[in-house]
Amino acid sequence: MWAAPGHCLPLATLLLCLLLQQPGSSRAWKQHAPRLRLTYKDLLKSNSSRLLLASGDGMDFQALLMDEDRAWLMVGAKNNIFLLHLDHPNREPEKIFWPAPKEQVKHCQLAGRNVETECANFIRLLQPFNQSHVFACGTGSYQPVCAFIQLGARGKGARAPRMQLVTHSLESGRGRCPYSPHEPFTGLLLGGELYSGTSSDFMGSSAAFFRTWVHGAEPSYIRTEQNQDHWLHEPTFVGAYAIPDTYNPHDDKVYIFFRETAMEAGQWERRHIHARVARVCKNDVGGKRSLINRWSTFLKARLVCSIPGPQGTETHFDQLEDVFLLHTRDPRNPLVFGLFTVSSGVFSGSAVCIYSMAAVRAAFSGPFAHKEGFDYRWVEYKGRVPYPRPGTCPSETYDPLLQSTKDFPDELISFMRSHQLMWEPVYPQGRQPVLARVNVPYRLRRLLVHRLDTDSYDVLFLGTGGSSSARPGDTAGQLLWHSASPGAPSPDSSSRCFTDDGKVLKVALAGGASPAPEVISLEEISITKVPSPILDMKLSPKRQELFVSSTHGLLQLSLYRCELYGRTCTDCCLARDPYCTWDSKSCAPHLLTEKKRARCQDVLEADPLSQCQDTAEGTAVVEKVVFGVEKNSTFLECLARSPQSSVRWLVRRGEETAPSEVRGQGGGTRSRGGFVPRD
Repeated sequence: MWAAPGHCLPLATLLLCLLLQQPGSSRAWKQHAPRLRLTYKDLLKSNSSRLLLASGDGMDFQALLMDEDRAWLMVGAKNNIFLLHLDHPNREPEKIFWPAPKEQVKHCQLAGRNVETECANFIRLLQPFNQSHVFACGTGSYQPVCAFIQLGARGKGARAPRMQLVTHSLESGRGRCPYSPHEPFTGLLLGGELYSGTSSDFMGSSAAFFRTWVHGAEPSYIRTEQNQDHWLHEPTFVGAYAIPDTYNPHDDKVYIFFRETAMEAGQWERRHIHARVARVCKNDVGGKRSLINRWSTFLKARLVCSIPGPQGTETHFDQLEDVFLLHTRDPRNPLVFGLFTVSSGVFSGSAVCIYSMAAVRAAFSGPFAHKEGFDYRWVEYKGRVPYPRPGTCPSETYDPLLQSTKDFPDELISFMRSHQLMWEPVYPQGRQPVLARVNVPYRLRRLLVHRLDTDSYDVLFLGTGGSSSARPGDTAGQLLWHSASPGAPSPDSSSRCFTDDGKVLKVALAGGASPAPEVISLEEISITKVPSPILDMKLSPKRQELFVSSTHGLLQLSLYRCELYGRTCTDCCLARDPYCTWDSKSCAPHLLTEKKRARCQDVLEADPLSQCQDTAEGTAVVEKVVFGVEKNSTFLECLARSPQSSVRWLVRRGEETAPSEVRGQGGGTRSRGGFVPRD
């Protein structure tokens, strides 16, 4: 309460603060405001997290591998691999100490690398090989090395077996793991074959997409062509996934997601970064007389994630940061969630776009790009396309006479040497992002998606990293929701500015991955005590937990904090958190594994009038006696617990008169937390 001359609050005047949520007004809610904002201290008080591994010397917990069925989590760090038994949280983690040779550490130092942050064996790759072995690779102090980790067989009634490094399996990690601990890369192990996108030299100047055999065969490999910019030009690899194309396994393909410096621009135009999706056939073994040990089915297309603007201008998010494949009932048609960023002197931010595999396949079935003309520009190729169509896998689906890529005709192989790029790009659902964060002091770097309630809700978990400074006048913390429908909420200029990394954002898409889902920002949580970017995240739907790693630690985080939403059904309902429900006494989590369950709230509608019994006509009225002094003003505090609530002020002068709503500036001065009435 505070006072200022010139304002008077008569004692006979009664003001009521009404916190309102009217049915049918959900589309106008302030969806950009997170329902909960928790600092690291607040998170510890909530008892919804636990620090599993801590480090004071920059352990860099970069690689996570989880087995939900056997309840263990493997963690790759600096010179160490840890195995945590999730069903026994008090058990000491098993550990393998795997440093780089001392001679190689000295060579790394002599090459000018930092002994603490670079000259060590940083474990970057953990991939399941079978029930008893995991394939692991580390940087080896700028000499990549790989080996098998043996878990052993689980004996009857026996304690979980100790893991150990299979020393006789040590081999070079070149083409499998990056030399640098900081370089983004991707790796996918399928049937004893490792698909990896990484640099292949000490300087990190030559990157390629490889396939190497890790077991049961003589050492051999296949890769993209060297020193050919139209194949790959300064690529940064993000992810690789095996996705079947038909019911015939011989048609299966591996899809690669990356970003690169685009070659489509003219010689004198500014260089641009483009996001890409590429694919290769799993049964590609290269050509017979040309493209020997080179991919003969490698094709790529541009991924577009942009916000349409006036006069046909668009804001493009071209720097692909992360990809999540959301599996559906049809294994051939998962949804592709892409996390993008953009950084320029005018605009910076992050966005999430959703792609269908139908759109991806349509681009690869369309026309090819081609260089021609006096200025040697990229145009649509309109010449004759050889048979079988470039990019087709050798199988009986298309031609029973083609048993291998070595059987491809020379005309096709010659075409594939210079035609990797597709002319048509891949557009997202709705032709725009489902959400975008712009002009914030951090960027979104990691993405996980959890689908709930039979396609009704998708929950996005977003990890931050890589600080960027907001310019003067920018509104920090803006969450823009771009929808085809008018009336989308505008950014909240009163949002607080956050300047540190190490946050996890929880955002719900009500309606799932429909063309225009409703976006609900639920939580914004600081998970590190010291600013530190999120390095990796793993989701455990079975345990309803999120595992988040950073340079300084590994945190186990519950998917919900229902009790923090409030003590009433209205508060719980307005939170619109699909993990929470009102159980007639409190806002509590419900079991997501149950197919049939009773819950009071509907996240899509969230109407407390029909879902709660503790409100009258959908309105919660708070009455409070406040004593004022004549000829002075009195500050009446009224804080809305939910950002989905609206605030109205009613005044009644005298006991016989009915309350009337205070409108405009005539009745007083409104503030963010209350109201100063005027006599």
